[in-house]
Amino acid sequence: MTITDSQRIAARFVGAAYLFALPTSMFAELYVFSQLLDAGSVTQTAHNIAAHQRLFRLGIASNFLAFAVDGILITALYLVLGPVRRGLALLGLVWRTIETALLFVALLGDMQVTKLLGATRYLAAMPPAQLAMLARLALSGHGAAYNFALVLAGMGSTVFALVWWRSGYVPKWLAGLGILASANLAVCTFLAIVFPEGPFTVSFYGGPIFLFELTMGFWLLFKGLPRTPASAA
Repeated sequence: MTITDSQRIAARFVGAAYLFALPTSMFAELYVFSQLLDAGSVTQTAHNIAAHQRLFRLGIASNFLAFAVDGILITALYLVLGPVRRGLALLGLVWRTIETALLFVALLGDMQVTKLLGATRYLAAMPPAQLAMLARLALSGHGAAYNFALVLAGMGSTVFALVWWRSGYVPKWLAGLGILASANLAVCTFLAIVFPEGPFTVSFYGGPIFLFELTMGFWLLFKGLPRTPASAA
């Protein structure tokens, strides 16, 4: 199969999107939230966010940029892989589009937290403890939406990785890493819904997918697609 110029350009966008979205989303989820959220205290969490409103809003903005770039990533993935296996590429597109929609829903809850814990005049009469509890519920909604989104992200990424494997556009080892890392993400985050007390930590499912997306990002941005697909060589 001949690789078109539009596929080559789209592949560069895939690489750039991976490399942009990774640090922005990690800053928000692994730095901002880990700094401000106290799992053992609703009151302390509310105090941390109220005292560091700018940092919390910066985390929201970083997530917004990452999720917006996800739209570019998904579109570019479909443009590259659609000619190889259109049905599978379309399935990956649908699952990852729903994922991105859920992530934007999570941001609405985060913005609600800023109103509850900020200097909002119409909430001034409410007791601080009640505001703290409402804010924690909104943050729980963020966590639930994010977890469901990760399941869909793993499912969609697995499908796209299978098409990468079939295409011959990238080395088999890289496509294989994508299949394993993406399936691991989908399975672990799904099991965490049923068994929240289980050993499904972020490092357990986040490490492999991070390695795949980082490697794929550099590969596609700087090396790009081959002149001739390996499967057709």
